[in-house]
Amino acid sequence: MEPLASGYTLFETRLGWIGIAWTPAGVLHLQLPESDRRSTAARLLKRGSPAIAAEPPARVQEAIAAIERYAGGEKVDFSAIELDLDGSDEFRRAIYRQARSLSYGETTTYGALAESAGHPGMARETGQAMASNPVPIIIPCHRVLAAGGRMGGFSAPGGQATKRRLLEMERARPPSPAGQAAFPF
Repeated sequence: MEPLASGYTLFETRLGWIGIAWTPAGVLHLQLPESDRRSTAARLLKRGSPAIAAEPPARVQEAIAAIERYAGGEKVDFSAIELDLDGSDEFRRAIYRQARSLSYGETTTYGALAESAGHPGMARETGQAMASNPVPIIIPCHRVLAAGGRMGGFSAPGGQATKRRLLEMERARPPSPAGQAAFPF
């Protein structure tokens, strides 16, 4: 059976059950673990993902393998994974592109990210873009912190605890000079 051009699947990692949805353009959504497999699937489908569970094509299987390695504590670069960001406006695309340039364990603030993406003074809007990130981990919104290196919000299941867990797993570095950030987590 040939993999479908659009669909979704769930896979188990050390972080829990993760859901991934794709279209011909690339990965559309990534759902971080909920309390169980069924809840993860329900949240993924609620986000407007294709409703057909399917065997992922090779490029999505590669993304899944990378996410599994990441969840196992391996340093992984997700920059080559193709994404379908057609539902995102140009501002969000710019913010997401810039966030993807953050390397493993590197952090920044919402304000600094906005500025480096060409949108100075738009920290609040950048926070909103991160809150609606369709593919967390691949677009590493957990690496974006509030001013002064404070944790800030995190809209994924588990909220700040999940963000903290991901940052600790990466042994993240503060975005500002020593003593100004709320590290260690």
